[in-house]
Amino acid sequence: MTTVQLFPHLSALVWLIFSLILVTLPHLPRLPLWVIPAFFLLLIWRYLITKHRLSLPPQQLKIVLAIVIFIGVLASYASFGRDTSVTLLVVLCALKFIEMNSQRDALLLCFLGYFLIITNFLYSQSIPTAIYMGIVMLIMTATLVSLTDRNNQLSIRQRLKLSTTLLLQALPLMLVLFVLFPRVAGPFWSLPKSMHSGMSGLSNRLSMGTISELTFSDEIAFRVKFEQDKLPPPSERYWRGPVLWTSDGRNWEGNYWQKLFDMPIPFERMDQPYEYTVTLEPHNERWLFALDLPDTMPSNVTAKINQDYQILSRHPVQQRLRYQLRSYTHYRVDKSLMINELRWLALSLPKDKHPKARQLAAQWQQQYQQPEKIVQKALSYFHQQPFYYTLTPPLLIGDTVDEFLFDTKQGFCEHYAVAFTVLMRAAGIPTRIVTGYLGGELNNVGDYLVVRQRDAHAWAEVWLRDKGWVRVDPTSAVEPGRIEQGFDNVFPETFNPLGLAVNWTKESAVIKLWEQVRNTWDALNNGWNQWILGYDPAKQLELLKLLGLQWHWREMAIALTFIIMSIIVIIAISMFLRTSRTTDPAQQLYLRFCHQLARRGLQRQLGEAPSTFAKRIKRQYPKSTEQVDEIIQLYLAIRYRNQLEKIGELRQLIQRFQV
Repeated sequence: MTTVQLFPHLSALVWLIFSLILVTLPHLPRLPLWVIPAFFLLLIWRYLITKHRLSLPPQQLKIVLAIVIFIGVLASYASFGRDTSVTLLVVLCALKFIEMNSQRDALLLCFLGYFLIITNFLYSQSIPTAIYMGIVMLIMTATLVSLTDRNNQLSIRQRLKLSTTLLLQALPLMLVLFVLFPRVAGPFWSLPKSMHSGMSGLSNRLSMGTISELTFSDEIAFRVKFEQDKLPPPSERYWRGPVLWTSDGRNWEGNYWQKLFDMPIPFERMDQPYEYTVTLEPHNERWLFALDLPDTMPSNVTAKINQDYQILSRHPVQQRLRYQLRSYTHYRVDKSLMINELRWLALSLPKDKHPKARQLAAQWQQQYQQPEKIVQKALSYFHQQPFYYTLTPPLLIGDTVDEFLFDTKQGFCEHYAVAFTVLMRAAGIPTRIVTGYLGGELNNVGDYLVVRQRDAHAWAEVWLRDKGWVRVDPTSAVEPGRIEQGFDNVFPETFNPLGLAVNWTKESAVIKLWEQVRNTWDALNNGWNQWILGYDPAKQLELLKLLGLQWHWREMAIALTFIIMSIIVIIAISMFLRTSRTTDPAQQLYLRFCHQLARRGLQRQLGEAPSTFAKRIKRQYPKSTEQVDEIIQLYLAIRYRNQLEKIGELRQLIQRFQV
């Protein structure tokens, strides 16, 4: 093939390849398998073309490659969405490499690289992602500098330094735009629905074993910040979620047909309230968790509440959500809520299921006339019989309730809640299952409560004639430590955050240090979520009020324009002053040479060219003709032909110059 001159030169091409690989790395696990080797082969191909000065592939071949790759991308995805678009952008960038042969093409690839940086935030908006993309942006900007350095004179350090300077100059503009630009309601980054399909958490369906599976997850369900740092005791931290009514003998489901209310249903308040703010992680369901029992509704979320005191959002929670509530942990609900339809539902059991449990409940019903005594009898039964609280209960194959109550007697919270509900209904006491979370760990760095998926819990509520719905947690009869002390204290063997085969307790110095580091990191993440990702119109107004500014969008637009213009003017003036004060090294040495001659009475005239000045020097000092010619020729070579490597030689000649 014919040897040709290609753009850019090899050094700039390496910068371009390296920056594109860095921005694509986070996407590699999400790309189809065939795309990864195709991407790197195209980059290697272009590198070899430039290194060996070969010709670019013919236009026909490039068209065929583009068609094949486009068909391959479409065949790899069922629909054209986010993943398809990102994959197509990655492979098209690689294809552009084998076509690039001008500065315009190279700059276009750089700009596409900046766009690829943005696409990474469609998958993750975490702090590590932001830091990594900031580094990639620095290198991408240094690549832009390399593309303008046609003679390859700048070192890697100089390119990175210039790139850093450019980004730092843009930083004030970015901060001003972020803080003052009018915000729109909604998340900082809108993720497609497909992102939420694999989320873990509670569901509106419960079977024995579903909650115990969540206990192995360390993912955060939500965070809670209490007003005035007034926290309820651990035994009262019941976070209400889905309420389950119906069963087919194995699975329990919720009852969504109930009437929804705009305001909480009245109830008798028996203590002081707790006011708090919940930051709920996306879980792709409608329910909003609240401390049992909520007295207010979220003001910033379109939501309603049903007769189960369960708060339901209008839409599934697919973005991080922050809302404020007030709750009472001691209460008595309105007895008029028990209508005939609900009473029938709260007593129904599947036909021909749980015969042994029904027989046991019938004995209790004959023995005790008062429902309260039957409830206490059931709790005593769990406490006195050899029931065991475990994360890994044996598999129940037949009648799950009867096998658990009379055979295995090993289970997690949902086993006890389900069995208790069946026993109470069989004894004629209306009962329902409530799922949610119990407890929460205090983050002493951010002073807020962290509730994780492993805190998932299930309990029961019984209807008593004089008291209405009353919470009964049968787990407390088997393992009271789960209620009083929390999950980690009951199952200390599960607490091994470093994943090492070492028997550490929560009191050990290593674990305490680990918890402090984790709490600090979580506090940073929480601040990032609140003030960066969650910087909405309400947060913007809140920040302006903290600064003593009562601005609305008109005032913000005026201030934004004024501040941006001021920053641009300040940067322009500083650049002008810096340019006027500093010159390149060759110019400084030449001015020193002229200063030496001026002290001897030979003054360089304003605007006099170096060659013209050299003639006057040689006429006045003919013995220095050879020295003057060397100095002037070397100066011109450095200044106008970019031969910067000769700076040291010019410095030595001027130091030795004598007249």
